[in-house]
Amino acid sequence: MRNLFIISFIFCSFFGFAQNWKTNFEEAKAQAAKENKNIVLVFSGSDWCAPCIKLDKMVWQSEAFKAEADTNWVIYKADFPKKKANQLTAELSEKNKVLAEKYNKDGSFPLVVLLDKTGKVIGKTGFKNCSATDYIKLIHSLEK
Repeated sequence: MRNLFIISFIFCSFFGFAQNWKTNFEEAKAQAAKENKNIVLVFSGSDWCAPCIKLDKMVWQSEAFKAEADTNWVIYKADFPKKKANQLTAELSEKNKVLAEKYNKDGSFPLVVLLDKTGKVIGKTGFKNCSATDYIKLIHSLEK
């Protein structure tokens, strides 16, 4: 019985705090329109870009960001891994490439693009060595 309780707790904790990163940009825009939210589009090199990895650990994985994103934004991560073991599907890689051609023409990593619900750019930022709370404030400052 005790083991069942522990397994249930871990299962609920994992899914209760899981982030809802979208993998289909059109669905992200549809959700943003439906919920009247902005979109946080993150361009990342998850297995080769040191600032991307640090931003992921410091901000994207933080409980503060997870809570804020759930309430205020639709989030989409356009990842560009290089290691063979981390490769995305060909379809998702192509979709991310199309997004990069539109929103990240300079090929900056990491790049955080704040979009309105229609996909129009509101603002952009990159890596900042700050707390998750301060980074959240930075994203909100782009909305003004």
